[in-house]
Amino acid sequence: MDVLIDGKLFTAFIYPADMEKQVLYPILTASGKPITRGYPLDPRPFERTDHPHHAGLWLNFGDVNGLDFWNNSFAIADSVKHRYGSVKFKKIVSLHPGKGILVTSSEWVDNNSRILLDEETSFIFSGNENSRLIDRTTTLTARDVVTFTENKEGLLGLRVDRAFEEPATRPGKFLDANGIVTEVPVLNNEGVNGVYRNAEGLRGGDVWGKRSSWVALRAVKEGEIITIAIIDHPGNPNYPAWSHARGYGLFATNNLGGRAFDKEADEVKIVLQPGEKIAFKHKIVIAGDLSDEQIKVMAGEFK
Repeated sequence: MDVLIDGKLFTAFIYPADMEKQVLYPILTASGKPITRGYPLDPRPFERTDHPHHAGLWLNFGDVNGLDFWNNSFAIADSVKHRYGSVKFKKIVSLHPGKGILVTSSEWVDNNSRILLDEETSFIFSGNENSRLIDRTTTLTARDVVTFTENKEGLLGLRVDRAFEEPATRPGKFLDANGIVTEVPVLNNEGVNGVYRNAEGLRGGDVWGKRSSWVALRAVKEGEIITIAIIDHPGNPNYPAWSHARGYGLFATNNLGGRAFDKEADEVKIVLQPGEKIAFKHKIVIAGDLSDEQIKVMAGEFK
């Protein structure tokens, strides 16, 4: 399902079976530039080919009743597939095109299709000639007793375009101009200039594992300054969330990380009884050269 703003593609809600979850992909700026990595859905030359479960914008978690939903994808061998969970799309609950609202229903299932959680997610899409915004609210309702155990693999994830990565010094696997995966011992960092920062003033790799009400990622792509910000909601469990933001292009925020990020933190273990609910709300902002003060204002209004 395509999402258009003023007749221009912003993103699409898709649910490819081999990705084991629903995602928003691609995600474009107001000027039409993609901020999401193409691989594995639509590979582009010179992209990284790591972590095939990183696609677009998604929400799932690495330890739900001992099952790993985060890392599941087509790349997982059948012999170990029983260790993983999937988020299966069920239906569109409601659609309000004039208001930019999409509500979807999904089920979190184990490898035997036993339902652990019912998911209802509301997306509110908005924007103008300079910006794009997504407000995502996901409510999970337990079918049986469900335990979320602290884990770094979560929760709201975005895999960004190569321009937003930090310049790398280590070798990696990339797609060449012909779409063939190639080991690259010496990296070409041309056009790669992403820099993270958070509400506490930390920058670069220092934001990883730290708690913050917002984290922003800024880069210049094809001559345009672009800032992506993920804002945590004060009503979320364990607000402010831990940042799971990596220089290679994973931009994630995790409300259930706990001691997986900080051994001095309190333990995070949330147990839902049948029928109990847990909700997560986040705002994603895609705009130009946003200042800390501008993001702070948006975070303050996100209540």
